[in-house]
Amino acid sequence: MLADIRAFICGCKGLSLSAEEQAFIKEMRPWGLILFKRNINNKQQVSELVSLFRSISGRDEAPVLIDQEGGRVQRLGPPLWPAYPSAASFHLQASGNVEVAAQAIEQTTRKLAGDLFELGINIDCLPVLDVPSADGHGVIGDRAYAEDPHLVARYGAAAAAGLMAGGVLPVMKHIPGHGRARADSHLELPIVEAGRAELGRVDFAPFKALAYLPMAMSAHVVYTALDPDHPATTSPFVIGSIIRDWIGFDGLLMSDDLSMKALSGSFAARTKAAFAAGIDMALHCNGEIEEALEVAKVAPPLQGKARERAEKALKLLQLPIESVDA
Repeated sequence: MLADIRAFICGCKGLSLSAEEQAFIKEMRPWGLILFKRNINNKQQVSELVSLFRSISGRDEAPVLIDQEGGRVQRLGPPLWPAYPSAASFHLQASGNVEVAAQAIEQTTRKLAGDLFELGINIDCLPVLDVPSADGHGVIGDRAYAEDPHLVARYGAAAAAGLMAGGVLPVMKHIPGHGRARADSHLELPIVEAGRAELGRVDFAPFKALAYLPMAMSAHVVYTALDPDHPATTSPFVIGSIIRDWIGFDGLLMSDDLSMKALSGSFAARTKAAFAAGIDMALHCNGEIEEALEVAKVAPPLQGKARERAEKALKLLQLPIESVDA
């Protein structure tokens, strides 16, 4: 099924796939497609876009991803879809009652999964497991469930359970932790100077607790105590010794968007560095075809351990979907 697929996920520019994009997908064979607000107009249009991608790919369940968190990060929104609450709001609205908040999160993400499933979208880049710090950049902010790593893990588990009950795969992000970063990695490279013990106790803890989840997205963050020269996405030490060994995550590891300004060098160089470090899947989001071609040409075939991880994740989509009240 995945024999001729290349290990990258692409975006597209508009509401449908242009002739050039269709030719690109047919020739370069990306594993998946990721959607943004620029790709969203109405339910029929999104369903047709998803179906066209799958038709060109020749795979009925080819992955289609989206960042549908709720709050500030919500690609599908009113009036056609609900305005879902931010992650941080659940704990506050439950007045600190953890089980009440967790139940509300799971119910909400189950309904959110229903929105996505109806459109054919089968992967959501959620839950956010970053633990925010007081001096961290607001790019995470209320996207985080709480400031306590144990609560982040509990609420993240509830969010993932709701998605999977609705037939949508979760992607935990941004492994091994973006909450302490003082910069927005969309715009510049964040540098975190906390010690390894502190990182393990706080930042890495939610990911370790949820290491059983099928997929994760890397952080474009430098941790000086671990690897002062490379962000996690391109660091063999962070991926091998921290994400794989200490955290114990053996699922499919995708990069965050390779077009983000935290990374430097050509797109081919960024892609090669990510795979050399141990990334399983490259993510390129902005739909710029020339950039995507650079990524695609150096992305390896999806094979070996990466293929096993991808296949294992997709098998979870065959589990029965739980009903949910309207």
